[in-house]
Amino acid sequence: MHTPALVQPSARLEFGDFQANGVMGAAKALKTNPRQLAEQVIAQLDLEGVAHKVEIAGPGFINISLDNDWLARALESASANHALNRRRPAGQPDTVVVDYSSPNLAKEMHVGHLRSTIIGDAVVRVLEYLGHYVIRQNHVGDWGTQFGMLLAHMKLDGATDQAHLHTRLADLEQFYREAKQRYDSDPAFAATAREYVVKLQGGDAECRRLWQAFINESLAHCEEVYSRLGVTLTHAHIKPESAYNDDLPQLVDELQSRGLAQESDGALCVFLPEFKGKDGAVIPVIVRKSDGGFLYATSDLAAIRYRVRELQATRVLYFVDARQHLHLTQVFAAARHAGWVEPETSLEHLPFGTMMGEDGKPFKTRSGGTVKLIELLDEAEQRAYKLVSERNTEFSEEQRRTIARAVGIGAVKYADLAKNRTSDYIFNWDTMLAMEGNTAPYLQYAYVRIRSLFRRAELPDAAGAALQLSEPAERRLALKLNEFDDVLAVVANDCTPNLLCNHLFELAGLFMTFYEACPVLKAEDAVKASRLRLCQITADTIKLGLNLLGIEVLEQM
Repeated sequence: MHTPALVQPSARLEFGDFQANGVMGAAKALKTNPRQLAEQVIAQLDLEGVAHKVEIAGPGFINISLDNDWLARALESASANHALNRRRPAGQPDTVVVDYSSPNLAKEMHVGHLRSTIIGDAVVRVLEYLGHYVIRQNHVGDWGTQFGMLLAHMKLDGATDQAHLHTRLADLEQFYREAKQRYDSDPAFAATAREYVVKLQGGDAECRRLWQAFINESLAHCEEVYSRLGVTLTHAHIKPESAYNDDLPQLVDELQSRGLAQESDGALCVFLPEFKGKDGAVIPVIVRKSDGGFLYATSDLAAIRYRVRELQATRVLYFVDARQHLHLTQVFAAARHAGWVEPETSLEHLPFGTMMGEDGKPFKTRSGGTVKLIELLDEAEQRAYKLVSERNTEFSEEQRRTIARAVGIGAVKYADLAKNRTSDYIFNWDTMLAMEGNTAPYLQYAYVRIRSLFRRAELPDAAGAALQLSEPAERRLALKLNEFDDVLAVVANDCTPNLLCNHLFELAGLFMTFYEACPVLKAEDAVKASRLRLCQITADTIKLGLNLLGIEVLEQM
C-alpha cells in the first residue's frame, strides 16, 4: 500500500522544521495504532546528516528538525546556482509554446491586455530558468472584417502613404473610433468596407499594401508598450492570425474528410457530443461561415496544428481571458478528435480575472472609455516620481526618473502578479505604490536596505564566507531561502506567479526579523561574515525572484 507522506513546513517552532502527517491516513487504512506505525516509520528512516532530531508528536505526527550544517550546505549550493543564473536541469524538459498578450491590432493596447501580457511573461521566465525550452507566440489579431472598415477609412481619408499614415495613426484608438462611426452611419461606406474585406482576403495587392502599412504602425504601438513594461516579447515572437490564412481551406477539408465537419444552415460545423447547452442541444464549433469566410475557431485550430506538428510542443499554454474558456475547450477537443494532438501533449487554458475600478466595475477612464495601457504606465511613472521626489530630495533629476520608472512600472506589474490569477482585483494606486505590505516598492526597498549593509561594511559582497546557522531567526530565514526552487517548480506547473510574490514577501519579512534579532555589522568576525553571507543570499534571491517576475531592482531608492 502506498500513501502520501504529507510533509510540510511546521506551523510552529516547537514542532521542528517539517511535519509529516501521512501516518494518520495510513494507520486508518491499515486499521492500526497511528503512534505505533509512526514508530515503525521512524525506525526505517535514514536521515543521518540531514536531520538532527526526529520525534513523534500527538497521536502520530512526525516532527523533523534539520541539521544546521546540512541546512547551511544546501543553502550554499542553491545560492551558487542562483548567483550563476544557472538554469535548473529539468528532469524531462518540455517544449512549451506559450500564447500570451495577443492584442487586436485594430486598436491600441488597453488595460485588458495587461494581465495576459505580464502573467504570461512571468511564467515563461520561470519556465526558461528551470530549463524548459520555451517558444513565445504572440497570436495578434490582424485579420477579419474590422480591417476592411479600417482600410476603407484609410483610403477615403487619403492616408495611403507612410508619412501621412504615421501621423494619422499616432492615436490608433481615435482612428478606429472614426472608422467605426463612419461604418455605422454611412451605408455606402459600410458597403465599401465589406468590399475591402473581400479584396484583402482575395490577395488584392493594393489592399495588402495598405493593410501591411497599418499593421506595421499598430505593431510599433504594441512594441512601445512591451518595452515600457519590460516584457520579453519581441517582433520575432509575433505569429498573427493572418499567418494561418493560407492553411485554413486545407484544414477545413481535412476536418470534412475525417467526418468531423458537416454543413448546418449553410455553415460548416464540428459537433462534439461532450458540449451541450442547457436545452441538451450540441453547441457547434463553426469553422466556415455560410459566406465562405473563416472564424477565430478555424485559425485557432490551425495554430494548434502548427504548434504541435511544426514546433513539436509537448505543452501549450494559453493566457487568455476567462470568458474564452468554452471556445478554447471546444477548440482543444476538436483538435484532439482530428488527431492533431497526442494524448500526452498538454493543452492548457490559463484564464485570468478582470482588473476592476474602485467602483467594482471593469477599470475605465472617468468618462467611461477604455484606458490605454501606455497612458496607465505614464501615470504610474508620474505618481512614482512624485513619491520619490518627496522622499529623497538629494537625488538628481536623472536618478529620480530612473527610480520612478522602476518603481512605477514594477508597482503596476506586481499588484497584478501578486493576485490569484483567476480572481478579479481592485486597481488602487495608493495600495500598489505603498512602501509597506505585499507590494513591489516594499520588496525593492528591502533589497536596497540589504545592499546598503555592504556599503556600510565597505565590502562588495560576502563571497566565500561560511554559513553558521545557530540562532532561531537565522534558521527560519535559511529555511525560507531553501524553499525558493520548490516554489518555482509549483509556479511553472500551475502558472501561478502569485506564489512567487507571496514567497518573496514572506522572505523579506523573515529577513527583517533576523536583522532585528541578530546583529550583523557589530558581530564577531566569523559570525559577522556568516550573517553578511546570509544577507547576500537573501538579496540575491529577492533580485532573482523579482527578475523572474519581470520587475527591476535598484541599488538606491
